[in-house]
Amino acid sequence: MPIVFIGPMAAGKTKIGRRVARGLDVPFIDTDKRVVESYGPIPEIFAREGEEYFRIVEREAVDWALGEPAVVSLGGGAVLHPETQADLADATVVYLSVSTAAVEARLGGTKRPLLAGGIADWERIYNLRRSTYESLATIRLDTSNRPISGIADEIVNWVQERNDD
Repeated sequence: MPIVFIGPMAAGKTKIGRRVARGLDVPFIDTDKRVVESYGPIPEIFAREGEEYFRIVEREAVDWALGEPAVVSLGGGAVLHPETQADLADATVVYLSVSTAAVEARLGGTKRPLLAGGIADWERIYNLRRSTYESLATIRLDTSNRPISGIADEIVNWVQERNDD
């Protein structure tokens, strides 16, 4: 512990992470939710203070969450912070990848501040972050065309097998 979910926006980190936490009977922490609880909606933080400020408060939420024996879902850009990368070296990191086509269907009407230009922005951001996700991952799963429940069950089984060793 912790078991940390990373990956691009709309990969399913929160939905799958919640199910994995239930399957392992541990708490679930979504760092984006923690930021919202403390500072308000993320689009408003971006509009009011800018991305640099958001990354500072996001890092605070990540630092707190990684100290907990829990399943943790990080925002897509949280892995950009060098301290977060260092912290993840000691964690079990689940990288959820997803295809552009699958994301297009998931992002309809999004209010995410970094996606003002739509799917092209998502692709650009993912391509910039992909190598970081890959370098931090303990395990990688593609969420494009599989049921969330099956992916969550696979992760729960994988974690339990690792703990038995």
